[in-house]
Amino acid sequence: MPTYEYECVKCEHKFEARQSITESPLKKCPVCGEAVKKLISAGAGIIFKGSGFYATDYRSKGYRESAKSENVSCPEATKACSSSGCPKAK
Repeated sequence: MPTYEYECVKCEHKFEARQSITESPLKKCPVCGEAVKKLISAGAGIIFKGSGFYATDYRSKGYRESAKSENVSCPEATKACSSSGCPKAK
């Protein structure tokens, strides 16, 4: 659920409210009861740490061993070459 920032037009009290996207904006200040305006904010940034995730990260041990043996048997033994893509394997 997103967090929205509001500011009172009279007392300038700033506050945040967690609301559904479909929910209508707040209209009253919780401190003085006057009108509030919705502020435009950048929101929370997403930070990705680490080396990342790949499709092969969660494969079974048997699959990884099978894939490794297929690549080793390739006469061209390069990254670009696999048993299905190697021109000499055909």
